Amino acid sequence: MASDSFSQRLVNWHARFGRHDLPWQTDKAPYRVWISEIMLQQTQVATVIPYFERFMARFPDVQSLARVPEDQVLGLWSGLGYYARARNLHKAARVVVNDFDGVFPTDIEQMQALPGIGRSTAGAILALSSGQRHPILDGNVKRVLARHFAVEGWAGQRAVEQRLWALSDACTPTVEVETYTQAIMDLGATVCRRSKPLCEQCPFSGTCQALVQDRIAEFPGRRPKKVLPVRQARWLVARREDGAVLLHKRPPSGLWGGLWCLPEPPQEQAPEDWSLEHLGASPDGVSQLDGFRHTFSHFHLDISPVLLNMGVVSGRNVAEAERVWYKHGLSAQLGLAAPVQRLLERLDQDSPVSKTR
Repeated sequence: MASDSFSQRLVNWHARFGRHDLPWQTDKAPYRVWISEIMLQQTQVATVIPYFERFMARFPDVQSLARVPEDQVLGLWSGLGYYARARNLHKAARVVVNDFDGVFPTDIEQMQALPGIGRSTAGAILALSSGQRHPILDGNVKRVLARHFAVEGWAGQRAVEQRLWALSDACTPTVEVETYTQAIMDLGATVCRRSKPLCEQCPFSGTCQALVQDRIAEFPGRRPKKVLPVRQARWLVARREDGAVLLHKRPPSGLWGGLWCLPEPPQEQAPEDWSLEHLGASPDGVSQLDGFRHTFSHFHLDISPVLLNMGVVSGRNVAEAERVWYKHGLSAQLGLAAPVQRLLERLDQDSPVSKTR
């Protein structure tokens, strides 16, 4: 199939069936497109929309985003996951303000050099905001191209990825680039879905090699399976009489970098000893809460929370900038790690403890 035929068929499909009223489509300023593209990385549109709208209300431009502390950005990001995106978003905003006078670069190499922006995201931002011709290769586009052209192998392999980039470049038109870019992402998200694709609604149903060969389930190639290791974590939920829970801020890098989490003392340290050392008081009671599992892309984390009823404690522990007594739903919004937020919500609902000692 000629590239112009491929792109025109997709553009025609989008005119009738594509998405035209997403919040970031009403104003395609580079800043808004950038925020939406970062949020949409590994996250579905339905989940992103309320986050995007809250983010725009709080940070309507790159200057307002650049001048706030990182904590405020992470606070609005809580629950969206992949928090490195938020930290890089904040860093990139400051680069745009400091190095580009608050104006987003229009050169793709300069765009790609911003924190958190790779080749595909840079291409999408420039295509959608200014109509520049750049191929993109997000997850949706990979799936459409891999199926249509029956590209064998997992896209994480360098040779397969290079093949997909070449196809993306060949299929990207020189006109109506903005529409084409949105169209191929929409097709992958709404029709050429990962599971249960709606092939009868696809504009390429007559030329898709995966469909012609009856091999839809084989494309794109799967990542080689591996057994995820399991790690253990014991979290201490030190709760005061007024319901406030002690949180500490994790280092900028590493797991949940820059987010607020629960204390995780060494396994060999008794909760009572930790409490006396760090809070200057012994707990009135110690209870084992129900454990749960949080899964990352590369390992499972089995979390065992321990509740420390602290009663009334002194304020000595709030003098440190990296620790705070936090009342879920009442205190100022902080960037919480997802399982921490999950646990605090469970405590708010007065989940029963499983064992008391």
